[in-house]
Amino acid sequence: MSQKDQTVISRTGSAVSLKGVDKHFLQWQRDNHAKGMLRNLIKPEKKVVRALEDVSFEIEKGEFVAYAGPNGAGKSTTMKLLSGMLIPNAGDIRVFGLSPQKNRRALMHRLGVLFGNRTELWWDHPIIQSFEWKKVVWNIDDSTYRRNLDMVTELLDLGPLLKTFAREMSLGQRMRADLGMMLLHSPELLLLDEPTLGLDVVAKRQMIDFLKKINHEEGVTIMVTSHDMDDLEEMAERMLMISDGKIAYDGGFDGLRKITGDLTRVILSMENGDVPTLDDAHLISAKNGVYEFEVDLGQTTVRDLMRRLSDYDGISDVEIKKAPIEQVIARIYQEWK
Repeated sequence: MSQKDQTVISRTGSAVSLKGVDKHFLQWQRDNHAKGMLRNLIKPEKKVVRALEDVSFEIEKGEFVAYAGPNGAGKSTTMKLLSGMLIPNAGDIRVFGLSPQKNRRALMHRLGVLFGNRTELWWDHPIIQSFEWKKVVWNIDDSTYRRNLDMVTELLDLGPLLKTFAREMSLGQRMRADLGMMLLHSPELLLLDEPTLGLDVVAKRQMIDFLKKINHEEGVTIMVTSHDMDDLEEMAERMLMISDGKIAYDGGFDGLRKITGDLTRVILSMENGDVPTLDDAHLISAKNGVYEFEVDLGQTTVRDLMRRLSDYDGISDVEIKKAPIEQVIARIYQEWK
């Protein structure tokens, strides 16, 4: 089968399916006082923490999906359920039609899993030895290994790092090496939990560009979590948001802006130093004659806004842009609280 045919097939059908999934944990409650310690010995106190509650969603092959929510919302739990690290208390999970619980070994050959705060690299060995170790353990054939090694070496700029010990690399370099190692067996689905965590601007740019490339050109399905909403908006086409263990939003990023109103930034540069006043607008910042306002275009139209601005003298420049997605998400989180 040609590579073109494989790509076409990889973009049809379901990659991930969750139906009515529940996951809860039991936490032992402890008391440092003598009476409480004695009571816990006789009748231990447990607290039920519901990480996921009746969660259902589906991801098609070839999609790039962002998965976001406040701390403790259930993001990492979902990733671990999909990769078979955890077992649900209720509901059904399918990844490429397989159960992560019953078919974990077969499924792992089709998955790539990366947690931003963990590494599979051998700490005191050159990176290439970790790659070659995976080739042997995963039984990757020579042609697939060589093709993928060449690809990740070029696109992730790993050439200068292949003979470097993992412990001697920066966080950004290690993350690139981890991502490269994860792709050596040609996974069809990537589960990425905070892959840009702690990366500098250059390393983050390399990571984002690479993920977009393999999604668009190779048809790799990607599900990614991050607290950096600007990164998610740039990478993904669809947003799944979870709150208190439940799916609270499923749609595009523009739809998120509609939830809090169509928030827009209007930046005015004034020649005369006067402070402009705009009805139904909130002044966010003022510096060196440049004033930034927040306007809800759900309450006023762009035409009305421009008409009002035309009444002011001394405006040398006007810039209108969407509010940062970070601000939109922050407002939604506040409403959920």
